[in-house]
Amino acid sequence: MTETTDHTPDAMARLVEAALMHVPFDGWSEASFKAAAGDAGMTLPEARAICPRGAVDLALAFHAQGDAAMAAKLAETDLTALRYSDRVAFAVRTRLELVEHDKEAVRRGVTLFALPIHAADGARALWQTADAVWTALGDTSEDLNWYTKRATLSGV
Repeated sequence: MTETTDHTPDAMARLVEAALMHVPFDGWSEASFKAAAGDAGMTLPEARAICPRGAVDLALAFHAQGDAAMAAKLAETDLTALRYSDRVAFAVRTRLELVEHDKEAVRRGVTLFALPIHAADGARALWQTADAVWTALGDTSEDLNWYTKRATLSGV
């Protein structure tokens, strides 16, 4: 009988959570990835099956968790009394506040995605955050405006 690897989102969340205690010391690195795999109760091959690129995939998953938390927070908040620009500002503020307890992980992520080899991943993650903000605020544009809103917010 063969063992199956746990590819569920829960497994990725366990890996990210386990990595967060190592990232302040080792950054989003191979050392953090290996330590996170052990702390999450996974073998290194199991962790590699979930994150083939190791710490880079973990950092992207951490970033995506922040986007999902922001979207959930915005979904439960009544923003109808705010002007649209204030809604966007509230969404950005919410996104930043949700990772306040993991500032060092964010700093290390910025450092990782500033490297030329990972710059495309960082740009994609930034674009996905801008998209998550506009989607959570109910943006339904499908024309050039869709791109303009996301590009402008990405610049912020």
